[in-house]
Amino acid sequence: MKITQIETIRFGQFPDLIFVQVHTDNGIIGLGETWYAASTVEAAIHDHFGPLLIGRDPSDIEAHWQTIFRLSDHAGYGGAELRALSALDVALWDIKGQALKMPVFEILGGGTRHRIRVYNTLGVYGDITDGHDVWRKPVDVAKSLMDEGIGGMKFSPTDFIARASDGNILFKKQLDRALQPFREIRDAFGMNFEIANDGHAKWNLANAIRIVQEMEELQPMWHEELLSPLNEEAHLRLQQATKTPIAVAERLMTRYQHRRFMESGAARIVMPDLTWTGGISEVKKIAELASGHQLPIAPHDCVGPVNMFACAQICMAMPNVMIMEYNRAMHRGWYGDLIEPNFVVKDGFLMAPTEPGIGTHLKSGIRERADATVRVSNEAREPWLFSRERYTYPPKDIQQEFEQMV
Repeated sequence: MKITQIETIRFGQFPDLIFVQVHTDNGIIGLGETWYAASTVEAAIHDHFGPLLIGRDPSDIEAHWQTIFRLSDHAGYGGAELRALSALDVALWDIKGQALKMPVFEILGGGTRHRIRVYNTLGVYGDITDGHDVWRKPVDVAKSLMDEGIGGMKFSPTDFIARASDGNILFKKQLDRALQPFREIRDAFGMNFEIANDGHAKWNLANAIRIVQEMEELQPMWHEELLSPLNEEAHLRLQQATKTPIAVAERLMTRYQHRRFMESGAARIVMPDLTWTGGISEVKKIAELASGHQLPIAPHDCVGPVNMFACAQICMAMPNVMIMEYNRAMHRGWYGDLIEPNFVVKDGFLMAPTEPGIGTHLKSGIRERADATVRVSNEAREPWLFSRERYTYPPKDIQQEFEQMV
């Protein structure tokens, strides 16, 4: 089996979402996805990395990952390059699962479970307005989740008040009002409902410490990204200021950045985003690394629908997964417009995918949408050509002489 074509699809309706389809000569198509600055990712795939895969065996996933990563880490192994790698990696795993007629988690070692608990990140889409409703009727929002078997939620009570000062000043009156929904839920349900705090990296260290100490009595499930992850020592100081676990988080790229936070103790919960940090291949490694530090992982979501399917494979295969992020507004609102089948959340659990590969595919005719931008690459390129004009290579007979020495 050989790769014949790399295709990207993005939509005007969701300008930060991009799908990647890897086509093979036996008709199997692998699906991947990433989120944010989609046109930049599109360029990385077609101008750099996609052509490296044309004509090659899609089953050599680790070799392809290493080839692309070594070409991208000149830029610090982040940004569009790594998002492109993540999407391609998911698509390659999808092909392998389809070829073997097995869900990906079975190939990763088999299921340690066949469902995983979810918590709901409060979103807004269509008729589901959880992210707005929590400010006026927080108890009703929590009760509606509990009625569905979902025992926890995450929202961002403080990050919007950070905008005026870029996180450098925090008034007590503002903080009290921001935490009011949290307190009303605690008064209504006690510790029978979990709440996680997401800060979206808005605060400086001094104010982040004020927030975690003010929330101590509320006993959140975790504090996530109150600080930017640029300084693991600052995160460690934040962790030392609270009993609540610090979750670190989707802005860390690959096992190499995650490692530092695990080793220092700055992270008690590891939260990789699969479509940003290196795909299924890399999140499996991050989970294994976390296991060696006796830490749980809690995969990040709130991107596109393919991420949930890919994360489900990790959740079923890796024993140290704690819980999976879920956004019911997006799940019920627009995911089903783009993919089929949709993933299943039942009684508060994400159920194991049953279809071969990652478990879903793009809906028929989606490429023909009026707001679709489709780009295709089908010409192969050798990795060393990227560097030939910058470095001196020996002539072919000398190269052969070296090869014969091995």
